[in-house]
Amino acid sequence: MKRFDLSRFELSRLDFPVGALRVAVATLALSSLAGCSTLDSWFSTDRVDYKTAGSAPSLDIPAGLSPVPRDSQFIAPPKMAGLGGPSNQVKADNGTLTSGVPTAQDPLGMHIEKDGEQSWLVVDGRTPEQLWPQLKEFWQTNGFILKTDSATTGVMETDWAENRAKIPNDWFRNSIGKLLDGVYSSGTQDKFRTLVERGADGSVDIFISHHGMVEVNTGHDQESSRWQDRPRDPILEVAFMEKLMQKFGLSEAQANQLVAQARTVDRVAVVGAAGAPTLDLKEPFDRAWLRVGLALDRSDFTVSQSDKSKGVYYVNYVDSSKETKSDGLLSKVFGSSTKAPTLGKAYVVSVKALDSGTQVAVLDQNGQLDASSDAKRLVTQLHTQLD
Repeated sequence: MKRFDLSRFELSRLDFPVGALRVAVATLALSSLAGCSTLDSWFSTDRVDYKTAGSAPSLDIPAGLSPVPRDSQFIAPPKMAGLGGPSNQVKADNGTLTSGVPTAQDPLGMHIEKDGEQSWLVVDGRTPEQLWPQLKEFWQTNGFILKTDSATTGVMETDWAENRAKIPNDWFRNSIGKLLDGVYSSGTQDKFRTLVERGADGSVDIFISHHGMVEVNTGHDQESSRWQDRPRDPILEVAFMEKLMQKFGLSEAQANQLVAQARTVDRVAVVGAAGAPTLDLKEPFDRAWLRVGLALDRSDFTVSQSDKSKGVYYVNYVDSSKETKSDGLLSKVFGSSTKAPTLGKAYVVSVKALDSGTQVAVLDQNGQLDASSDAKRLVTQLHTQLD
């Protein structure tokens, strides 16, 4: 919990410090527990525990209004369609029921590929439409509310949630139990984006990217706090990838083995660093397009629009530290508020197919290579994420 200063605790004032308020609430909680013999500890000891997120409310049609006729193009498949049930799983030679289609190269129907710190899951013999219901159920059962659920674009994004496995399981927490769990915070929040792309060989590529925020104390006496970015956690991404493979039918040992046996792919090269630098990816356009979108998602730039047929991403610089904020303990008790990201200058990222692979560049308003310092910064961030 946050540090506090007892000397500033003044009950006669309504605006006493946040740290003192935490002491008062904690004291009240301990007093209420005096007559209780024991409290069950319901906290997870796993490395990830996002069970605090609830379910989004359903949308009802107001009285007097008729439902709008639905176009079959936009009707989601039923929950058990595709790979939603065991009947669509395939038995591997070792008896494992897997959601992928086993091959000689992939006896379990899937494998992991990596490039530097970036890893992704390849599921053989399936389509994104078949895997989408299971992916949606996967994030919901892991305690997340889906902020974006777009099967047409292959993007699924969770809302911010707290990993409660990071909260120390000490005597104080065990003593308080459930009573103050809502205000007992790890000081971190995470959200995840899943990108699903159709592979060239009839497979499905699944990328999981992590975004994190950390709460830091501010003020002379550390009486307030604010949220700021924290580095991407590739280990946490792999942890969820392992869980996803178990969702697809593998055992924990099998998922760990596939991660250990991840297949390395070629990396990216920088061309023309002195002027307007570009990136050359030694891979086909479809794969490069997906990887660039993922790299932008992990950078300080957000995609406002994309056009795969033209090979362009329209992006804006975003200060993600303004996307969420905390008002201290009161916000944890009575709810919190969020602010939209602050968008800045717009940029055009070009992804162009070449004979030897794919070129990635930043263009100016005239469609020419952008040699500005901001464009170079964007290329540098893309190179860091792609390499």
